[in-house]
Amino acid sequence: MRIPALLAALALAALAPSAPVMAHVKLTASTPAAGAKAKAPKTVTLTFSEKVDSAKAAAAIVMTAMPGMANHGEMPIRNFTASWSPDGKTMTLSLKQALPKGTYEVRWQAAAGDGHAMSGKVEFVVS
Repeated sequence: MRIPALLAALALAALAPSAPVMAHVKLTASTPAAGAKAKAPKTVTLTFSEKVDSAKAAAAIVMTAMPGMANHGEMPIRNFTASWSPDGKTMTLSLKQALPKGTYEVRWQAAAGDGHAMSGKVEFVVS
C-alpha cells in the first residue's frame, strides 16, 4: 500500500534539517532616534537586527536644512569616523565636532549573512 510509504516520507521530511530563514537586516534603533530633537550630538549610532558585514556597510550624515536659510541645499557632513560594536550589530559614527543646529538625515546601507543590501534613513533635528 502507499500509505506506509507516505508516512515514511513524512517522517524523513520531519527529521531533515530545515533551510535557514533568509531575513534581511533591519535598523532597530538609532541615537538620536528617528524624529528626535537632539542637543549638539557628537555621536550617532545605528543598531541593526543582526550582525552586519562591515565591508558591505556605509553611512552618510547629511544636513538637509539650516535655521534661517530658506534655500539651504544638502550638505554632507564628513568629519566623522565609523566603528563597530564587538557583536557587529551597532555602527557608531564619532564626530570630530558636534553637529550644529539644523535638520539631518543619516543615510545607511548594510548587508548581513544573506548578502542582500538594505538601505534606509533616519531623520532628526539638532536644536
